[in-house]
Amino acid sequence: MLIYMKNKLILALFWALTATIHAEELPSVVVRPHTVALGFPAEALVEAVQQTTVGAQVAGRVVEVKADAGQRVSKGEILMRIDAREAEEALRAADAQYENARLNFDRTKRLLDQKFVSQAAVDKAKTDLDAATANRAAAGAGQSHATIVSPLTGIVARRLAELGDMATPGKPLFIIYEPGALRVTASIPQYRLNEMRGVKTARVEFPELGKWVEATEVKLLPTADAATHVSQVRVALPPVPEATPGMFARVHFNVGQAEKLTVPAKAVVRRGEVAAVYVLGSDGRLSLRQLRLGDAVGQGEIEVLAGLAAGDRVVSDPVKAAIAMKAGSR
Repeated sequence: MLIYMKNKLILALFWALTATIHAEELPSVVVRPHTVALGFPAEALVEAVQQTTVGAQVAGRVVEVKADAGQRVSKGEILMRIDAREAEEALRAADAQYENARLNFDRTKRLLDQKFVSQAAVDKAKTDLDAATANRAAAGAGQSHATIVSPLTGIVARRLAELGDMATPGKPLFIIYEPGALRVTASIPQYRLNEMRGVKTARVEFPELGKWVEATEVKLLPTADAATHVSQVRVALPPVPEATPGMFARVHFNVGQAEKLTVPAKAVVRRGEVAAVYVLGSDGRLSLRQLRLGDAVGQGEIEVLAGLAAGDRVVSDPVKAAIAMKAGSR
């Protein structure tokens, strides 16, 4: 019995020593107050700085589609063709109207030379001829607009008509944007406007991409929406090849600096509403300590309101810490 108890004690000491050694090898950071940027986040959408909607200018059925969403197109490239028979009929009618107006004007001038009509009759005939000329030019332009071409070099964001659809003047057919210049637009409530007036810097987070970038410009627009009472802020971006118009983003506006105690967000263990971190003591032993956390600050850091003190060593990999702590409890 004495030998058994002795062996058990030796085994326990071995596991404790092993856990302490493993704990000392865990990745960790010493938390201390440091200067962090103060700010607040705002949800935003990615927009293209250069974007255009290509619409139909003549009525007719779509008879050919040569571009689709996501396709890169060049300026002047054919995107779609519309059946121009109605435009051709309009041009023939305009030609006939012009010819009649021209003959009437010539005849009226001759009658004026013979003193059979007044100058007013000639002026009216000239007005009718000018109107017919303009109408013929518009009809000719309408016929040329049956071929839809790209007004810029970019990417087709959306195609809004299908083969066989009926196009009408003003109906949108394509949305095209230049991918090189993107921005995000955020909506700011009125109570934040005083803070925003001096803001020149911001960080933009793309949660879906797992990426952060520094804004190149922050511009508060001078108007507010009458219904929602919010103002828009346009934030210019550096090149972000993975981003596309319509993508969700989050803008973190920098409104000042302060000294705060923080921990890496990846070090925090959450169980429901409880947050904790693994703390490595001076004796090499691990403990799980509950925290009261504040807002996210900086990049990947969270403010600690209570639960830690300056100089505490926090394990940055909670999974490895849990394994080491479990080994020490054997």
